[in-house]
Amino acid sequence: MTQEQYILASQPNNLQRPGSAPAYPVGIYGWRKRCLYFFVLLLLVIMIVNLALTIWILKVMNFTVDGMGSLRVSKHGIRLEGISEFLFPLYVKEIHSRKDSPLILQSDRNVTVNARNELGQLTGQLTVGSEAVEAQCQRFEVRSNEDGKILFSADEEEVSIGAEKLRVTGTEGAVFGHSVETPHIRAEPFQDLRLESPTRTLTMEAPKGVEISADAGDFKATCRKEMQLQSTEGEIFLNANTIRLGNLPHGSFATSSPGSMGPKQTVYELCVCPNGKLYLSPAGMGSTCQSTSNVCLWS
Repeated sequence: MTQEQYILASQPNNLQRPGSAPAYPVGIYGWRKRCLYFFVLLLLVIMIVNLALTIWILKVMNFTVDGMGSLRVSKHGIRLEGISEFLFPLYVKEIHSRKDSPLILQSDRNVTVNARNELGQLTGQLTVGSEAVEAQCQRFEVRSNEDGKILFSADEEEVSIGAEKLRVTGTEGAVFGHSVETPHIRAEPFQDLRLESPTRTLTMEAPKGVEISADAGDFKATCRKEMQLQSTEGEIFLNANTIRLGNLPHGSFATSSPGSMGPKQTVYELCVCPNGKLYLSPAGMGSTCQSTSNVCLWS
């Protein structure tokens, strides 16, 4: 091969052959190829980071086939262990704790439990606040755990206490603004029973009688003005070994001479004025009771 032929063979031939299609280079070259590799590498890094974050979240949140962390999902419902915080309303059918631990509902302000009907109307509400516990419902009941007996119930008509004994331990006792109906009132053993109305009257009524009994002590009734014992159809019966009437006024004879001195009187006669007032009159040979006594005249 001569030198001219070698040079012609080594140089590219840009001349197109007649009847053949032009040839174009196929592929991505230059800066486009470098950008493609860069984006593929960046996508691979993002996938690895996402996978690592997913594994870390599964590990931290303790995801299992039964639930997540303290939350367990079973066919009976959802089970929460430990302390759970709810930021929005919670709608459930039933809430109960484990058999060996109590159920505690806690809030920074108050705890409100609402009950609604099928129309969404509020039928009952229980609010536990920092100052009071409020219950809003048609009827409030407290039942015994053993036999379901109603211990306390309240509605618009009445408040009923079904316990065998109502004990008031306050130092001021119990204050009632209106009447009280009860078959029996008694104090604790070795304690005094006191019924008092500081500014009004105290009335005890019963169609078949009122019985006041002190089996092991004294019965004392005091008043500031008048004490009346009245029986409209029967009698007033005082039965005791000794009946004492103290601070009775002393009467005198209307015919006794003023200034007359005599021996100290130690025996008196009990007299009754026409208006029923009792007084003592000095005893004599006969009856010294006179309707004209100074006690009867000035009474």
